[in-house]
Amino acid sequence: MTGKRVSWCVLWLVPALAAQGQAPPGAPAQSSLPPSQNSQLSEGETESRLGTALTREGRFAEAIPHLTAARGRVTNEYAVSFNLALCYLGLRQYQQAIDVLQGLRANQKGTAQVENLLAQAYMGVDQPENALAALRRAASLTPLDEKLYTFVADACTDNKEYELGLRVVGIGLHHLPSSARLHYERAMFLARLDRFEEAKPEFERAVALAPESDIAYLASAQNLLFQGDVQSAIRTVRKGINKGHHDYVLQDLLAEVLIHAGAMPGQPEFVEARTLLESAVAQKPDYSTAQIALGKLYLMEGRFNEAVTHLEIGRRLEPQNPAVYSSLADAYRRLGEEQKAHEMLDQLKVILQKEGQSEPHNQQPVEPDQ
Repeated sequence: MTGKRVSWCVLWLVPALAAQGQAPPGAPAQSSLPPSQNSQLSEGETESRLGTALTREGRFAEAIPHLTAARGRVTNEYAVSFNLALCYLGLRQYQQAIDVLQGLRANQKGTAQVENLLAQAYMGVDQPENALAALRRAASLTPLDEKLYTFVADACTDNKEYELGLRVVGIGLHHLPSSARLHYERAMFLARLDRFEEAKPEFERAVALAPESDIAYLASAQNLLFQGDVQSAIRTVRKGINKGHHDYVLQDLLAEVLIHAGAMPGQPEFVEARTLLESAVAQKPDYSTAQIALGKLYLMEGRFNEAVTHLEIGRRLEPQNPAVYSSLADAYRRLGEEQKAHEMLDQLKVILQKEGQSEPHNQQPVEPDQ
């Protein structure tokens, strides 16, 4: 498992901030504008709400025109600009996201969430030091917010910037030394750098800090997998799930391990893997790893239309993953859609010719004032 798929991709709902002079959600907007401008403001609010709804659905390209039209015409400019930056990040338009986020900072609206998105955008344009600076600014505002560090750590994973990821979790652990999740992230970075002797105690620390938790079972299983003990890893994750830990990450991990261990269509383990992945995508539709894994599983079963459905979702969520395109090419070919198969292979060639880019690990859109 790679990228955000082995990390914690928790969506973040950011409230409008009264400290920035913004009305709390649900409060009526107070306006001293003349009637003609009030009409324009109303149109802007409509555009803002539509753009926010589309952003929440992950329809970033559709949301951008509405959010752009709303700028300068709403009471909650922070929400509109934040959501616009979120959309640009979702489309890998990193410089546009940076421009919007820097505009928020220039207007003294550099919240921890803005700095966090800015850190991810800087990762996208290969400016790691600027990313770290933005993260440090976020940490200075809300140092005990674990998500600040895990989101940027996820971006480091997707960019294969494992050394940088260690620096990111180091900042987090300075403020949150007892965070099981951050110790788990540190262990994963060390393991990917082939520093398993250093990773092993970090996995164990994560288990000790949060025994019997989702993260404990994840850490135990990953520790076993890096030792090559696949069957013990399977037993560990099954134990966690049987104890009621139906976390989508755990479900996806067990399903993928079962498939990699050789489960084939018709076998009980294959049915178990399919059930786990179907549950994972139901829990978390934007969890790209599970969507891609389920698409591949359906491909193995000969359920080509269903495979395409889930692989296309995975492609939207993770457009730089080569495995998505090779699997889609196979599925389209089996459906007799040769042109689409060739398009997938052409895109695969482009991706393989350049460095991978990160999937944004972002907040939910800010809700505009009602």
